[in-house]
Amino acid sequence: MHIMQISVVIPCYRSRETIRPLVRDLLHELPKVADAYEVIMVVDGSPDDTYVIAHELEVEHPGIVHAVLLRRNFGQHNALLAGISRARYPITVTMDDDRQHRPDQLTALLAPLDDPFIDLVYGVARDEEHGFARSFASRTVKAALAMAGVPNAKDVSAFRAFRTDLREGFTDVSDPFASLDVLVSWTTTSTVAVPVQMDERTEGRSGYTLKALIRHAMNMITGYGTLPLRMVTWLGWTTSFLGAVLLVVVIVQYLLGAIAVAGFTTLVSLLAILCGVIMLSLGILGEYIGRLHFRSMHRPMFVVKVDGTAGPRVQIPLAGDDSHVRGRPGEVALAIQQHYDKASEPSHPNFSE
Repeated sequence: MHIMQISVVIPCYRSRETIRPLVRDLLHELPKVADAYEVIMVVDGSPDDTYVIAHELEVEHPGIVHAVLLRRNFGQHNALLAGISRARYPITVTMDDDRQHRPDQLTALLAPLDDPFIDLVYGVARDEEHGFARSFASRTVKAALAMAGVPNAKDVSAFRAFRTDLREGFTDVSDPFASLDVLVSWTTTSTVAVPVQMDERTEGRSGYTLKALIRHAMNMITGYGTLPLRMVTWLGWTTSFLGAVLLVVVIVQYLLGAIAVAGFTTLVSLLAILCGVIMLSLGILGEYIGRLHFRSMHRPMFVVKVDGTAGPRVQIPLAGDDSHVRGRPGEVALAIQQHYDKASEPSHPNFSE
């Protein structure tokens, strides 16, 4: 494998216990595959002191580790986009903050990029690492990605490596429900998947609950695809056809004298079916109208509070002007630490015997 220049982007949320060992392992493995590298940690409005740890790592490894703090929690994909917009090197790697993605698997992940015709690589777990409910939800999200037009959606993973210039294909996107996998699918179809070893989560639990994954799937289906609208159209044609057939049957029965008393059960059943179809159709249309409404408000994808990244970068629009705080990351870290320490104190005194 050729030596590369790599930017690693890690969205961080409630990861104060994991990011230090993760960065330690990364700094051990990156020199094996890169002659220049950086680690960009985007703290996604975490309510604990995750940014404090990230800032300490930035101070310990100047010019290599960069800490970016968002003003509130914007979501994993939006945090990824904030980091990708600041990547300095030709190859970008994204990975989770919970240490499930192993830095020693970078060699396998990056190897396909030696082929200049490959733009995007997904690291796929050799073994299923989640329980049944989470695995089912994950498959649902991948099915949603397929509906949104993502090729090879079954191979999508948060452990990615891609050519940084792919971001030029979505610099004009302003969507609070953005999906990185959908956006990169707009820019390339030269995608491969490689098997990698993944670990179990070591601390805490995932913020992607079953409910959150289903909501994310709905955002992708209605935000980037039209399959539900086409389904409504076909549902309308089907019910219209069945209604026409039923009308013909009723007329024939009437002409043959087979109709005595109007069937109450049949009438109620038909009304229930048609009303259900109408309400389902209105609900799907409402989802699309809601997405249009949110986009018309021009909500930002992310807003940066503190940016520790040095050097040139491509700035995605609506990322926020953070120039007025760029010189004070230490003050912000100190204030967060004091706030976190105060919040962690017991509310009642602990009297010893």
